Amino acid sequence: MASTDGLVPITRSFLASYYDKYRFQPLPDDVSRLSSQIHGFAQDLLQDSPPKNGENILIQEADRQPPHKIDENMWKNREHMEEIIFLLERSHWPAGLQQPVTPEDSESTIVFGKLKDIFEKTLNTLESFQTKNSERVFNVVMTYLPQDFRGKIIRQQRERSERNKQAEVDALVNSGGTIHDRYALLWKQQMNRRIQLAQLGSATGVYKTLVKYLVGVPEVLLDFIRKINDDDGPMEEQRSRYGPPLYSLTRMVLSIRLFLSLAWERFEACKLKRHQIAVLEEAAEVYTSEFVRFISFISEVFANSPFFITAEEASALDGGKNDDYKEINVGAGKNHEVSLTVESINSYIAWDFSVIQGKMNLDIGFSVEYINSAGEKSLILPYRRYESNQGNFCTCMAGNYKLIWDNSYSAFFRKALRYKVDCIPPVVDPTLPNEVEE
Repeated sequence: MASTDGLVPITRSFLASYYDKYRFQPLPDDVSRLSSQIHGFAQDLLQDSPPKNGENILIQEADRQPPHKIDENMWKNREHMEEIIFLLERSHWPAGLQQPVTPEDSESTIVFGKLKDIFEKTLNTLESFQTKNSERVFNVVMTYLPQDFRGKIIRQQRERSERNKQAEVDALVNSGGTIHDRYALLWKQQMNRRIQLAQLGSATGVYKTLVKYLVGVPEVLLDFIRKINDDDGPMEEQRSRYGPPLYSLTRMVLSIRLFLSLAWERFEACKLKRHQIAVLEEAAEVYTSEFVRFISFISEVFANSPFFITAEEASALDGGKNDDYKEINVGAGKNHEVSLTVESINSYIAWDFSVIQGKMNLDIGFSVEYINSAGEKSLILPYRRYESNQGNFCTCMAGNYKLIWDNSYSAFFRKALRYKVDCIPPVVDPTLPNEVEE
């Protein structure tokens, strides 16, 4: 189990400084130029023949701004590429292309076959990226979890959860679900993972039957997985830096899909012109090459980005401000106490502290007591001296709890204590998390 002593979750300020080292070279002007041309071709087709067969849904999506989240855009690009590949399969070509009668038609079929190949290759690149990134995040998180039966239980639960999700997708496909239906389900599953992750981070009764096994999970890890995907959390810095080029690529692939879909429906009445096919071919090549470049770039960014930084780094980057932690001097021969009132059993009391300044021994005594309504005290956590410590426990009694830091053994030297405590009420949820957005 990797140590998190002295560490805090990455902050948005840290990511801002980290991303300064990773500047994405802007997309070429060809992206906007070709996107506009393809969109114009689609509008021309609609002027000659109004929308039909449910085309309004796709048209409306093309007129909206792409999603704000990085991973949602990844799924959207994946969906649009798969829809394009479906259209480019020979069996789905218009009848006039399946049996070409002119040299021009034969040339067009060669182009469409080539486009299908490059979209398939790009789709494989994206799928590989998503799989590897998901595994990387999960494996990094697991290094901070207890390396005993508790970690094994979490891995088994994750594997079972993923098998169930795949079975749900398979059932949808076998019942005749469309590509769009499948990706709507995949994104719903992704958002469920996100919700479960935040619930685990809150330690609010998640895994009602397993939560007792999670004693020993670092509080800093729970903080990380609770906050990482907040709308204004650390990942918002990622979205602001790298979202715009990805959004442009999302719009571009959607324009290609829309044009192909409209053109196939109207092929007999409005045959594609040579210059339109040339622009489509160029647009597909530019899109796939730029999307692969973006994937390669963001893979490196993710692979080198840490989950945690030192408290000193966080304090310096945030201008010395960190509302989650408090700092106090515990004088020689003195104690510092924090009292918490627990209203419900199965609540969690959690703490994270370290001695950040002091002469001689950089340690301090720590213990936890329970005080009932009659004022009687019971020792919950026995006294012990620590340089730093993270921990939590599930309460079996409502009432008052007292966390005590003891420097009474020091006759001359004060200790500078940096700490955070929390009392988290129970929430029933038997689900298990899987991953974060990246």
